[in-house]
Amino acid sequence: MDLEKTLLHKVGEAIHRFKMIRDGDRVAVALSGGKDSATMLEALLLLQKRAPIDFSVVSFTVEQGKFLRPIEPIGEYLKQRGIPWTYFRDDPSMRLLEEQPDHGCDLCSRYRRRAVYEIARDLGVNVIAFGHTADDFCEALLRNTMFTGRLSSLPPVTWSRNKDYRLIRPLCFVTEDITTAYAESMGVPVIPCGCSQRTGTVRRALRDMFAELEREHPHLKETMLSAMGNVDTSRLLDPRFLNVEAETEAHELFPIVTEM
Repeated sequence: MDLEKTLLHKVGEAIHRFKMIRDGDRVAVALSGGKDSATMLEALLLLQKRAPIDFSVVSFTVEQGKFLRPIEPIGEYLKQRGIPWTYFRDDPSMRLLEEQPDHGCDLCSRYRRRAVYEIARDLGVNVIAFGHTADDFCEALLRNTMFTGRLSSLPPVTWSRNKDYRLIRPLCFVTEDITTAYAESMGVPVIPCGCSQRTGTVRRALRDMFAELEREHPHLKETMLSAMGNVDTSRLLDPRFLNVEAETEAHELFPIVTEM
């Protein structure tokens, strides 16, 4: 498999289908220190040279005190490549880590979101790109279905609350086996976050389940991605999408029994 060709095809398809990037956009890539966001940055830089539209790319990293190794290698790698990079140490997140060391993911995410918007404002961008992969989309679909009672996943494109920034996920069709192999081929320094090493979580359980199922069904994630883009609302239980008033004959054939 030609990794670069496959990667660019999948990212290009996502950008085109969901109109993620438009002429004149200034895109900030959120680098988390992992392989996924680094691969996304490389893909966007390659597409920037080939796309029929004009857009610029910068990058940033939010320090929340959870990196397991020094972050400097990422800065050095990006400097050698001539890629603009902003390192932002978020003091409120650092205080949160000291005051509430056992805080949950939701609280940490809120702090990170605030920091991201602050960085985006300073950088003068209008688009923020996050490195969620196809694996994340599939896990979110199952997690929401099984634990929140909602049939939903991650949005490929959405907006910040005040509509200041378009938030995009260009890797929505890219599985992590591709990002792992591509990051290794590029020699990208990977700085893991302590959160990614946690065990006993719902996310870890879902990942283990996927790994087991994919031994027999290697195209499972691709099938789930297709399902997310091929929703048959008439086969679900949400009355907003069902024409229940028109089913008079069915009601006559199967009346509701109210007494035994």
